[in-house]
Amino acid sequence: MQRVTVTLPETLCAALDRFVQDRRYDTRSEAMRDLLRTALRARPEEPPTAEAMGVLSYVYDHHTRDLSSRLMHHHHAHHALSITTSHVHLDHDSCLETAILRGPVEALRAYADGVLGQRGVMHGNLFLIPVETCQASHDHGHGAAPHAHLRVKDHF
Repeated sequence: MQRVTVTLPETLCAALDRFVQDRRYDTRSEAMRDLLRTALRARPEEPPTAEAMGVLSYVYDHHTRDLSSRLMHHHHAHHALSITTSHVHLDHDSCLETAILRGPVEALRAYADGVLGQRGVMHGNLFLIPVETCQASHDHGHGAAPHAHLRVKDHF
């Protein structure tokens, strides 16, 4: 086994200690191993080239050194994936951003990992919706020319 040191805010450490006690783990390490296994299993395997819509939501501390700038550069470097982004000030320190994304699953996951892995990002999740592009030929009030539409799929 390898020893890994993790720095946690006091409130998160207290929550971990309650989790350890409630679940009757002998040590924090045993609890962390189980939590990590669960988190790693929870990431379903979609085909990396499958097309998807993504909703990336995350909370971050805007006082973290250069974080706002790093996030902005990351967004601009992947602008082709972004449909829209909303930004909400939660309190003096925290901001909530939600980005609506579209592209290959692999690219959306890489985009999300680049955001969620930043120091100062506290909470985050990427929700993927399987879609496919299909040609449609129906009237939207301006003629019946064939055009592309997205169709939501049942699964990847």
